[in-house]
Amino acid sequence: MKKLLMLVFFLLPLQAAADCQCVCMDGQVRVVCSSAIDLKPICPPRVCPITPPSIPPIQPPRVPPIGTETCTQKQVYNEYTRRYEWKEVCY
Repeated sequence: MKKLLMLVFFLLPLQAAADCQCVCMDGQVRVVCSSAIDLKPICPPRVCPITPPSIPPIQPPRVPPIGTETCTQKQVYNEYTRRYEWKEVCY
């Protein structure tokens, strides 16, 4: 029983930060979370690839999600394709 309780205790902090990721955005390491109330992790230092010049796509007007004020298009590095992709990021 004690082992199970200790396992749950150690896994809880990891689960709380599971919705945030450290990504390369516009050539710099940034924290991106799926919710405004998620705990932001401390990102380890790393070198991001250079952002290629590109024109952002047209963004249709919309209401930002709860807990954010504005949304913009940013170039986010995709580790799988090894390329920057345009993603909507809300602050």
